[in-house]
Amino acid sequence: MSSIINPIQTLQFSTSLHFFSSTPSSSSSSSLPKLRLKPSTTTTKLFCISSTPDAMAAPTTDEVARDFFPFLRIYKSGRIERIAGADVVPPSIDPKTGVESKDVVISPETGVKARLYVPNSSVAGQSQSPKKLPLVVYFHGGGFCVETPFCAKYHNAVNTLVAEANVVAVSVDYRLAPENPIPIAYDDSWDAVKWVVSHSEGTGPEEWLNSRADHERVFFAGDSAGANIAHHMAIRVGLEGGLSNGSKLLGIALIHPYFWGAEPIGNEVKFPEKGKWAEGIWRFVSPTTTGVDDPYINPGKDSNLGKLGCERVLICVAENDLLRDRGLYYKEILEKSDWVGRVEVVEAAGDEHVFHLTKPTCENAVAMLKKISSFVEQS
Repeated sequence: MSSIINPIQTLQFSTSLHFFSSTPSSSSSSSLPKLRLKPSTTTTKLFCISSTPDAMAAPTTDEVARDFFPFLRIYKSGRIERIAGADVVPPSIDPKTGVESKDVVISPETGVKARLYVPNSSVAGQSQSPKKLPLVVYFHGGGFCVETPFCAKYHNAVNTLVAEANVVAVSVDYRLAPENPIPIAYDDSWDAVKWVVSHSEGTGPEEWLNSRADHERVFFAGDSAGANIAHHMAIRVGLEGGLSNGSKLLGIALIHPYFWGAEPIGNEVKFPEKGKWAEGIWRFVSPTTTGVDDPYINPGKDSNLGKLGCERVLICVAENDLLRDRGLYYKEILEKSDWVGRVEVVEAAGDEHVFHLTKPTCENAVAMLKKISSFVEQS
């Protein structure tokens, strides 16, 4: 499995994105399913490591123009220093799970790529003629401006999901802001969705998607900004009257979705500085936005919410995540809309934003993975 990704980048990486962390909520809903009963005692510290000599040789006089730590920094010279998710791991056959991955180019014109995953067919004793499996299209997080499917965190996360849920997965590498501002991430992601479903009749360019994926059992999933994208892809499916070529979107799984709004809700009022940070990121990646009541970031302001193109939604929230209340609000407004379907929320007690990426083996991460797997298996 050769990688099409350049392993040398003049960037940096980080172990976590904790800017959305908040203190435990005293108003947590006791009716929400709790993935774990006791709070985490593990603290993940943030650190950065330069990945190339070029990064280390950057001029000391190159002053920071805009600082979005722990995402990225922009210098007055125009240089962009990505801090999170700049590492690259190659596709492989995972020695523990047997999951196989490879990289593909979706659009040579735009450079949009993806990493494909298939589980080990021999596990089920079907190496001669493996059965077709549910298909998960995954959109990574990172505030629309950092991370890729090829960094260790996301490679490991999707690899683990494929092994646990026994699915075929496509992890989309959409272009990042600020070089490619919103709505490019949405456009790239929709192009990826169309490319995926072009395999539904068994004549697409990637044999894994032709022979291993069940296109009548498609799911979108993502975390943080990627969950936002997954939501909007499902809206687009609804507006288009469904997926093409007989493919069917059955559900979406949104992990700690990055939604926001001008009016604070829930615990947001207690953390105004973090709220400004969340709004600032949005305005940074979407310079032509009307603000944080833009339907792209605030689904409560989207007149098309009721057209969501699937019948099942799973929302995963974390108790100490500033975005927790946005996830709960999403359920509320979805149920009040014209949408006909079933939405479920599960909450990880005592944990923070995207904790599953930095603590993949913790009790909450394992429980959340099993919940998502069960959500897919119900198809």
